[in-house]
Amino acid sequence: MSNMINAKWLKENLNNDKLVIVDCRFSLMDKEYGKRSYDESHIKDAVRVDIETELSARVKEHGGRHPLPSVEELKTTFENIGINNDSIIVAYDEGDLAGPARLWWILKYLGHNEVYVLNGGIKAFEEIGGEVTSEHTSVKKGNFDINVNENMRVNMEYVRERLHKDNIVIVDCRENGRYNGEFEPVDKRAGHIPSAHNYFWMNILNNQDDALTMKSKEELKELFNKLNNYDEVIIYCGSGITASPVSLALTEADIDHKLYSGSFSDWVSYEENKVDTI
Repeated sequence: MSNMINAKWLKENLNNDKLVIVDCRFSLMDKEYGKRSYDESHIKDAVRVDIETELSARVKEHGGRHPLPSVEELKTTFENIGINNDSIIVAYDEGDLAGPARLWWILKYLGHNEVYVLNGGIKAFEEIGGEVTSEHTSVKKGNFDINVNENMRVNMEYVRERLHKDNIVIVDCRENGRYNGEFEPVDKRAGHIPSAHNYFWMNILNNQDDALTMKSKEELKELFNKLNNYDEVIIYCGSGITASPVSLALTEADIDHKLYSGSFSDWVSYEENKVDTI
């Protein structure tokens, strides 16, 4: 079954008592954007999580720019927005999938089965007459029992031991200029992890009339076809956020993989780690 749902399904299932709709809009350049957007208008009955403060922990020397919070902190966050083990969770943004895919990935990592991302985001929902509101949603606290799937996540040491292995592919999900080391807007060194291949994360999307949607399963299989030549696929981005939609897309394409959650910002926090450029 797909991890994506469409706006029509969501509109028709708004009255399902098990449904938890989560607004994940955010901007890396404007930390107040998500809250401001939610306060102005959101899908009826949606709750909100903050990517920076609730789905990311405090930055330390290592761990990257968006470290994963502890399992206990995540459990509290999700229970506070009404998530139970039998909840049907639908996450959305405005279409680029970075925020909701982060939520999707974390919940899958914690063992939740019913997590989906709204294809086309709030724009697609509004286009078919879906109800939006500025009223905040009242929440009944949930009860979420965690069952961590450790196979989904790897750390720096794991990646470092697998450089230049013929049967393992490391995938850099950032834009090509950052991968090549032509520029680096946020991290202290430019370039990529040695031996990594480049698949820009936004290539998983179709853009028609300024509407962003995930490519079809067939298109994603074609996009990632060469990754089937390897025994193991490891993905990363700058800080673990935009690798999440690639994880979502790889799952849609039936390609097993692991996510380096600290990503490039964690990699370059270790002075001994080498960085390659074009």
